Amino acid sequence: MQTKALELRDAGTFVPVLCVDMNPSNAAQRYLLLRRCGYPCDGRPNILMTPLAADGVPAWNDPYAWSGRTFPVAHAYIIDHWSELQDGDVVDVSFILGETTEPKPSERFTADL
Repeated sequence: MQTKALELRDAGTFVPVLCVDMNPSNAAQRYLLLRRCGYPCDGRPNILMTPLAADGVPAWNDPYAWSGRTFPVAHAYIIDHWSELQDGDVVDVSFILGETTEPKPSERFTADL
């Protein structure tokens, strides 16, 4: 399994998320755990996503299980672009939907922490 921490952005939204590609990296994961739970393990990205900063918020591998607009759009984008994304990248829903001409910069470069 491979993990990436990403920054979800939308109009007035900043959400750090943890994404895990649920494809197995060894036989124990494949046969004993993931297949048993119903994960396809077919090599295509199967991304489990959960917010990092919220208690009680679920983790989903189905982008359409989320409510609202930000999470479903971002999750579908992450699945489609998994191999291109790096830890810390911004997934900007406003930009993905063509509402802005440039993606928002990462808060790690703009926030005064």
